[in-house]
Parts: sequence; C-alpha cells; structure tokens
Amino acid sequence: MSSLPLGGAQVRLGRPGAGLVPVAELLFLEAFTVWGSPTTWLEIVAVVVALAMVGCNIREIHWGWPLAIISSLMYFALFWRSRLYGEAALQLFFVVVALWGWFQWLRGHRADGSALQVARLTRSGLVYTLLACALLWPATGLFLKTWTDTDVPWWDAFPTAVSLMGQYLLGRKYLENWAAWIVVNAVSVALFIHKGLWLTVVLYSVFIVLSVVGWRAWQRRLAS
Repeated sequence: MSSLPLGGAQVRLGRPGAGLVPVAELLFLEAFTVWGSPTTWLEIVAVVVALAMVGCNIREIHWGWPLAIISSLMYFALFWRSRLYGEAALQLFFVVVALWGWFQWLRGHRADGSALQVARLTRSGLVYTLLACALLWPATGLFLKTWTDTDVPWWDAFPTAVSLMGQYLLGRKYLENWAAWIVVNAVSVALFIHKGLWLTVVLYSVFIVLSVVGWRAWQRRLAS
C-alpha cells in the first residue's frame, strides 16, 4: 500500500512498499483517462458541485452561492495546475463575489427599495456592461502575457473578463447574465479542449445548454 500524508498524517493507498504521496495530491489522482488526458477525482467532484450550483441559480435558490464557493475553490486548484492562471484567479474572485451574491439574493433590493427580482438591463446598463468587457479583456490578457507563463494569455483572458461581468449581473438578478455565460462557456469549451480537461469540456458544454434554460426560465418570471 502507498500512503498519503496531510500535515503529519498519512493515508495509505496502492500496493505495499509504494512511495509516499502528499494527501494534498489525493484529489489529483487519476480516476480515468480520456483521449490520453487524465481526469482527476478533483475534476469529477468539481463538476458535480458546479452542476448543482447552476441548477440552484436557474431556480433562484440562494444555496447556489455557497455551492459556487466550493466549486470555485476546487477549480482554482485544477486550473492553476493546468497553467490557466486567468481562470484560476477568476475562481478566487468568484469566491468573494459569491459571498456578495448570497447576501444580495437574501437581503438585496433595487434602487427604489423594492425586493430584488429578475429584471432586464437598461440600454445604458447594457452599454456599460459591454464597455467594461471590452476594457477588461485586453487588460487581463496583457497582465497574463507579461507576468505568467500561460501559453494562451488572450484566450484565457476573454472568459475571465466576461465572467466578471456575468457574475455581477447574476448577483443582481439581471436576465442578461445568462447571455454572458453562454459566451463564456462557448469560449471556455475550446480553451479546455486545448488543455485536455475533457470532463470540464463536457461540463461547460452542458453549461451552455443550462444557460439557455436559465435564460428562458428567467424570461418566464419576467412575463409572469
């Protein structure tokens, strides 16, 4: 059996006499291989948690936000290991924003004091959102290109930038957050194919479908 330590503790796995592996690496152990790329247990668990999170978001269940925190921490570790530093840093931002979003869904209100309900962006709000994305993308890409060893700085930066706005729109229950996630997820699928994160490719493909489902569900709430 091999053993896995965490701090001073060790967990024993495998055949007798095998070397020691840090317990921090436990979730990075290979569960199976897809097209030559290993899928880890961490990626499997992260996928399950992320799907539960999106399901809660679609149904406006506030427990989606703590699930977002758990999922983001898992994906931070996964993306950092894959040298997707923009995506990894984004997960830490998601942790902070998830706390804010959770508060918004529980206690938030509109400027007129009314309860926070599903709404559409105003025309000026849409313009500001698009402008923010247009500025964040090159700024993030330049940072990644200059300060990290990522091999895809601009493609890593794009979903990072758009996700920042998507998360804000989701926290404030704007319908257009689902459009942002459709764009983010579509670009991310190509990015994760490049990195061989095949289970995450499947997850983000499902996210595209769920984003369309979310858009339609929130549209029905607006019409009711």
